[in-house]
Amino acid sequence: MNPEQVLTNTVRRCRERGVIIPTYRQLIDPTQISGHIQDELRGIGLWDVHPRNLFRLNWKNEPVRHGGGFGGVNFLELPSSFTGVSARIFVLLGKFFPTGSHKVGATFGPLVEKLVSGHFDPTTQKALWPSTGNYCRGGAYDSTLLGCHSIAVLPEEMSEERFAWLEEIGAEVVRTPGCESNVKEIYDETKRLKAARGDEIVVLNQFSDFGNPMWHYHVTGRAMQEVFEQQKREDERFFGVFLTQGSAGTLASGDYLKTVWPALKLGAGEALQCPTLLSNGYGGHRIEGIGDKHVPWVHNLRNTDLVAAIDDNACMSLMRLCNEPTGREVLARAGVPRPLTDRLDLLGISSIANVLGCIKMAKYYELGERDCLFTVATDSMELYGSRLDEARQRYGEYTHAHAEADYAHWLLGERTDNMLELRYEDRRRMHNLKYFTWVEQQGKDVADLNAQWYDPDYWERIWSRVDKWDEEIEEFNERVRG
Repeated sequence: MNPEQVLTNTVRRCRERGVIIPTYRQLIDPTQISGHIQDELRGIGLWDVHPRNLFRLNWKNEPVRHGGGFGGVNFLELPSSFTGVSARIFVLLGKFFPTGSHKVGATFGPLVEKLVSGHFDPTTQKALWPSTGNYCRGGAYDSTLLGCHSIAVLPEEMSEERFAWLEEIGAEVVRTPGCESNVKEIYDETKRLKAARGDEIVVLNQFSDFGNPMWHYHVTGRAMQEVFEQQKREDERFFGVFLTQGSAGTLASGDYLKTVWPALKLGAGEALQCPTLLSNGYGGHRIEGIGDKHVPWVHNLRNTDLVAAIDDNACMSLMRLCNEPTGREVLARAGVPRPLTDRLDLLGISSIANVLGCIKMAKYYELGERDCLFTVATDSMELYGSRLDEARQRYGEYTHAHAEADYAHWLLGERTDNMLELRYEDRRRMHNLKYFTWVEQQGKDVADLNAQWYDPDYWERIWSRVDKWDEEIEEFNERVRG
């Protein structure tokens, strides 16, 4: 396909739909968004399928369902009465993005970079989003805003809320066998669809497309930096970040933060029931939204300092503790402030895993009151109501005894087992696992794999592309305006 003709088609489609694409600079700092766009947003709901909501793909949306502007970064600070550790733990909140998950931001880079460069024609092609849940939701949403058709490929055991929403927005939904851990099945189906439909499909793979971590490096990383600089007390230090691996996109925020605080520790988490990084393990688990049994192409293992496996039994038990009235009552009696217990539904299942990883990290490094740790709540319980219902049906009433046991065992009793502080050899071993997925199965060039490890400028060249992408976005918007 001729890129210039594709670009002409794309410009025409965006002009017809009134699409203006934000730059990364504007998503980092929404005060740079023009006043007339901010005025328009005051009449648009957070989840509305409206092209101006592209400007809400940032961490600073006013936390309201309709008509909000921009403010500071949305976050929670978890007190020691909840975490059981002295270190301050900050959680950036994904609920206040369109679709209720920050993944809608992670899909921005892969799609927009191809649109503005003439490598994806929304008038003739469909965007295929391989995912374990929120990524394909975000992709379908962004595709709809930009006038693109989308295909969502995700495991059949994901929550029904995801499937219902995807069908409502008009995405073509393909269910693959298994759960979060069955990523290869997603890849196999993606390959089959691409072979069958050819140029009709453009695959936007979060595990290999650098547009995913690009957004997190520049937008999420700076959001964490801003919260720390605003909230820090005298002599406090930004000690580290802990994030479940998933697509490894969010881990790129740590790559950015290490340019500011080189000694910062970056921890990667995975499910204990599928400990791929920790011990080349495999299996199924219930921490929805994180893919396993492979290492994403976009994961910079050189910057990863620690790996911890989180028990999915802990996440599912704490889901009830944080959301059942009895659980919140037990937390409040233990000294957790009511304003926090009333907001614990802001933490989805993988968000709980992220918090547990921070607790493990704080205990492992024996952190104190001067230390600050950061993580994200990818989404909220708004997307997992069916999982709470399933737990009630399977286990019955959630009693005070259940809540007290879960609080003591899974939260305050979190341990430093199933952790590994990485040596050079450990990082290299984990990096080498990419070979089997990406070179043998997906056809990547082994020279590129080696460059990720041996070329000292490889990752910096990736992150520095953002200036060129912003220039292309601005040029594209000029053509749309005519």
